[in-house]
Amino acid sequence: MENLAKVDEYKAVAAGLIELGLQYGLSFLSAIGILIAGFLLAGWASRTIRGRLEKLKRFDATLIPVLTQIARYAILVFTIVLVLAEFGIQTASIIAVLGAAGLAIGLALQGTLQNVAAGLMLLFLRPFKVGDFIETGEGSGTVQEIGMFMTLMRTSQGLFVAVPNSKIWSGSITNFTKLPTRRIDLVVGISYDDDIDKARALILKLAKGKEGVLEEPAPVVNVTNLGDSSVDLELRAWARRQDYWEARWGLTRDVKYALDKAGISIPYPHIQVVRAEG
Repeated sequence: MENLAKVDEYKAVAAGLIELGLQYGLSFLSAIGILIAGFLLAGWASRTIRGRLEKLKRFDATLIPVLTQIARYAILVFTIVLVLAEFGIQTASIIAVLGAAGLAIGLALQGTLQNVAAGLMLLFLRPFKVGDFIETGEGSGTVQEIGMFMTLMRTSQGLFVAVPNSKIWSGSITNFTKLPTRRIDLVVGISYDDDIDKARALILKLAKGKEGVLEEPAPVVNVTNLGDSSVDLELRAWARRQDYWEARWGLTRDVKYALDKAGISIPYPHIQVVRAEG
């Protein structure tokens, strides 16, 4: 009789373990299914939102990466909540767990959170947007994307650069694209023996007739320095942002040819060596 009682006890324990295994096994499989579906849904939603927003011509392209990332992370957080709920964890407990986890992650990833905060400030204050050419302490390039953690740029040499948002926000930012016009500053040195007024008039005439140079503000040429070997004349002229480099390069070339044709020399530093006799 005693042996039969033990057998019944073992059967009851085994049945309980089987029932418990089936219960949590099904919850485990369901949680895996929810997790996979959540990741697939997050990726699909992110791609769909990006595609729809990119088709809207009036929508600011700067906001697209951040909105897609927010949608993706929101779906992932909701997925995690559903996974925890599958194991019987109550909503209040889930919120407490996520809060504690968020605090721990925040303390461990302070630099990452700084990047997120800096990214939000860049989006809110808008010192630059996608497509602008900027210069920061970390380098220069055309902005391709402002993300939650990093700003992606393409340099003039065709290189890809990813800069943490906090690095950009903590330093100075020079935006070469934001304003519609730029000033051309071109310094030309002439010999002390040359006619200053003649050289000024010649350079000024070239600037006023140069394609891409604006009439207002009018170009000016002034003597800015009496150097060791030259009198320095500085041309200041304004051009539209998109015409700046063509106008600057063209003026540099034309001024050289015009001065040569007028017999005005552009001196360069040289050393005179005197041989001692004896």
